[in-house]
Amino acid sequence: MNLIRDKKIGFIGTGNLAQAIISGLLESDTVRKDQIFASNRSEKRLDRVAEKFGIRNFATNEEVVDSCEIIFIATKPQDLFDAVEPIAPSFDESKTVISLAAGIRLETLQKTLPNVRNLVRVMANIPIRIGKSVIGFCTAEEAVLVDDKIRTLLSPLGYVVKAKDDEMLSAITVSAASGTGFIFELMTYWADWIKDYGFSDEEAYHIALETFLGAAMLAKESKTKILDLLDQVASKKGVTHAGLDSMRELDIERALRISFEKALLRDKELGR
Repeated sequence: MNLIRDKKIGFIGTGNLAQAIISGLLESDTVRKDQIFASNRSEKRLDRVAEKFGIRNFATNEEVVDSCEIIFIATKPQDLFDAVEPIAPSFDESKTVISLAAGIRLETLQKTLPNVRNLVRVMANIPIRIGKSVIGFCTAEEAVLVDDKIRTLLSPLGYVVKAKDDEMLSAITVSAASGTGFIFELMTYWADWIKDYGFSDEEAYHIALETFLGAAMLAKESKTKILDLLDQVASKKGVTHAGLDSMRELDIERALRISFEKALLRDKELGR
């Protein structure tokens, strides 16, 4: 049963993430165009988005709240309070409110929207553009019957996982959202190294890209654990084994963990 087929869904803000979600919802036939409503600070952008997706646009954020049962707050974090605080009384217990604002914790959102029981934070990484996102969410303790609704909404856009609290959601932010950037950085190392041996920029790019893509797809499609797959490609005294020994001697894992923790600290700073 589709839990949201008869629900009106609103977006306060129509930036890239909001557009990616709208696109995924429509392309997957999770919702219809006539279920989606949006507002935006920039009227020109709002008009473009409404025309692009065939959705209805509203002149004010309050109209979105009044008309919709499910509301995505899709503003930039620094703009959230200016957008929401003046119309906070319009939010009531009948609304499910989903914040996409990075770093703004549930406790802060609850103070801003004290009448909302079903309050949700969502984190999605950039592969949401192609329906391959990692999407984390956590809910207020008072929230009821929300989890299935969130999974129905967001599963067409990628892998959806629930975090118990803000701390766990921050870890998903670093591992998946920031993690995508970390992987892009590693891919540049691969490409730069292979170029040193005479390959063109394009060839090096595709060698790096297909190596990462092939490894990920093999791990996903195989019933074998990643460590077992690692053993299959790293025979003792072989070429791969020699490289892995060096990586372990250099303590690459420790360096990555430090990078993850620094990103986590920054996420917490942004939430203050």
